[in-house]
Amino acid sequence: MENNYSLKDKVIVVTGGTGILGNSFIKGIAEAGGVVGILGRNEATANERADAINKNGGRAVALIADALNKEQLVAAKERVLSTFGRIDGLVNGAGGNMPEGVLQPDEDIFSMNLDGMKGVMELNLWGTLLPTQVFGEEIAKTGKGSIVNISSMNSKRAVTKVLGYNMGKAAMDCYNQWFAVELANRYGDKIRMNAIAPGFFLTEQNRSLLTKPEGGYTPRGESVIRNTPFKRFGHPDELIGALVWLLSDASAFVTGAMICVDGGFSVFSGV
Repeated sequence: MENNYSLKDKVIVVTGGTGILGNSFIKGIAEAGGVVGILGRNEATANERADAINKNGGRAVALIADALNKEQLVAAKERVLSTFGRIDGLVNGAGGNMPEGVLQPDEDIFSMNLDGMKGVMELNLWGTLLPTQVFGEEIAKTGKGSIVNISSMNSKRAVTKVLGYNMGKAAMDCYNQWFAVELANRYGDKIRMNAIAPGFFLTEQNRSLLTKPEGGYTPRGESVIRNTPFKRFGHPDELIGALVWLLSDASAFVTGAMICVDGGFSVFSGV
């Protein structure tokens, strides 16, 4: 029987492939038989991860680029094409927060760092839109493919302090739906766009916000756990199932969707 969940020989580019969540993405794609383009700014990490996949019998290439730099993205695209000859999928995993985009409780709400908020918003919105423009064009030439964006709990609910991140992910959700419809209008069911919305996972940028060095949770971490029905943080590998499904032919009739992988955070009222 045909395995519709297989990614065998599908060439998939992962932006943010040098991050913690990105590492699970590329491993999951490779284990499902996919060929991976690991795109990120950290050259050493990208090469290390590509080498590990290649030594394990898979196929991968390191792509050193900034998701906000079109010239670098085009060069990365050309490398993928010269190496593998095609592009079948894209995972827009680049994004995140920056200190300039955070408003602390003791700071004046009317004197916030607007440039910082704008920078974080642009990273999460344009860091998704721009790679889609560059790599999506090749997916269209292939004739069939899937694009998966990485959303967040912040896009639907007001999460304190991180306004720029909230706005960027909310705008990305709008783009996810709009672009999915436009793709369908032009390509029918051949090219799809969907999103995964992770709940709270311990990554490099939020570990100190959610956990204490000596163990246990910070007050912010305790709030997250209290509002997560599973009463724990997620593990990056728990995103793989949804990702592989959305990239594979098993989700052939799914587009414009946002799949929450959040331990129930998005549906819990707190009561």
